[in-house]
Amino acid sequence: MFKAIFWDFGGVFTTSPFEAFNRYEVSRGIPLDFIRGVNATNPEINAWAQFESSAVTPEEFDVLFEAESIALGHRIPGREVLPLLSGELRPRMVEALRLAKTRYANACITNNVRTGQGPSMARSSEKASSMADVMALFDHVIESSKEGVRKPNPRIYEMACERTGVTPHEVLYLDDLGINLKPAKAMGMTTIKVLNETQTLAELAAVTGLPIDV
Repeated sequence: MFKAIFWDFGGVFTTSPFEAFNRYEVSRGIPLDFIRGVNATNPEINAWAQFESSAVTPEEFDVLFEAESIALGHRIPGREVLPLLSGELRPRMVEALRLAKTRYANACITNNVRTGQGPSMARSSEKASSMADVMALFDHVIESSKEGVRKPNPRIYEMACERTGVTPHEVLYLDDLGINLKPAKAMGMTTIKVLNETQTLAELAAVTGLPIDV
């Protein structure tokens, strides 16, 4: 049924940055999910959108994000958000990718920024090395910060299809954000929303028939 699997990275192969956002908010007495709220305000043109498309520098993002957060009630410099972006690897998801490689082409479509080391935005050399090993498993990696276009813009999914040599109807796509799954599904891709590891692995095994240990 499928020829390729497209995967998001953060929140799929790593713990979600939203968890780190919440820890930051708790430590500073800021309401939970405030940072997500900043990112969801004017999502096509805000600081986050511009940074993920490499339209602004890290220094400009720092200033823009701080202004946006102040306007919504709490001051958060953008530079303090950046270290929160790179989560911890989920080994069971990595093993699922290894299994998927035996049967399908695999591409990563990631909204990321030019901070840290490599596509995963890792902050330490040791972590960057582990993340690079995972990135090397993909046949293609499509990064918003390099392409100048980000999910949920349909163009980034088209790029993944073009580089992988498949049509959307031949693709299974996994992402932890519904807003990113919606255009993929509209294009004809089968989608899985990543809520947690166990749920994701069970759905992946059911849809593909891969012998995944759930």
